[in-house]
Amino acid sequence: MIEKFVFSDHKNQQFSLICARYEGIDQRFIDSYVDEIWSLGDFVNTGGELAAIAFMDALLRRLPGTLGNSESSLNESFMNGLLEHPHYSRPEKFDSISVPSVLLSGHHAKITKWRRQKSLEVTDRNRSDLITKAREAGRLSEEDEYWLSELKKKGYKKE
Repeated sequence: MIEKFVFSDHKNQQFSLICARYEGIDQRFIDSYVDEIWSLGDFVNTGGELAAIAFMDALLRRLPGTLGNSESSLNESFMNGLLEHPHYSRPEKFDSISVPSVLLSGHHAKITKWRRQKSLEVTDRNRSDLITKAREAGRLSEEDEYWLSELKKKGYKKE
């Protein structure tokens, strides 16, 4: 949905977000004025304001010029149909746990491969439905499928 807005001529687009409160919005208003109804998920809040803020935040960060590096929003969760790989920062050692050595190696191809494998692992563990969708959409390579099968062979268990 966000990508639909980003890749359309958003400068000429106008839309309004109508936020329900407590019991919802009068059906007559919906029938007359509402084009689409969106939901953040299978839960209920006291109002739609949080959903509207979440939508606007997701939209704004994808608009050109919003982030310092326009490429950074292209490598996040859901952008390729999967969850994002784990991130590490300084210090190199935290509570006696080190940053994975591959990330310190400077070998960009190995880092890219590690990130992809971790992305697959995190997605399979937390949102296996996204693996299924990525597979159906042809987004998984033979190497991806091999890695997923290796995870299962090694006794990888979904938490």
